[in-house]
Amino acid sequence: MKKIILILLMALGVSVVSVAQDEGGDKPNGGRIEALKIAYITKKLNLSTEEAQRFWPIYNQYMDEIKKTRIDARQNQEGELPTEEKLLNIRKKYNGEFNKALSSEKVNTFFKAEKEFSTGLQKELMERRMQRMENRKPFRNN
Repeated sequence: MKKIILILLMALGVSVVSVAQDEGGDKPNGGRIEALKIAYITKKLNLSTEEAQRFWPIYNQYMDEIKKTRIDARQNQEGELPTEEKLLNIRKKYNGEFNKALSSEKVNTFFKAEKEFSTGLQKELMERRMQRMENRKPFRNN
């Protein structure tokens, strides 16, 4: 288990640092969120040492393409559908790449875990936003 954690930390160290630098400017918790996502995926996939060595470099390339596409879409003010289509094409491309490193079952688990994390994150952010709004309401005395 210690070997797996060490390998993951080494494989992800560069990615997490670059993500923190990339997203740190306009998203203060970007690096922290990425680290939480990586931990969530790691737990869901339960990778062997060999699988981790093959998976994480591909994952880093995948995330680089996803981020670049989102940044380009934002800068070019692309519509939602063209952006989603580009993201889907990236997922399709990397589905094949991930299948070279993992079983198809684990690849499916990865994509599900990624979606679950995003959904959970959105829900958490919305709840926090609502709570902040509630706390801002002035107290009324009847």
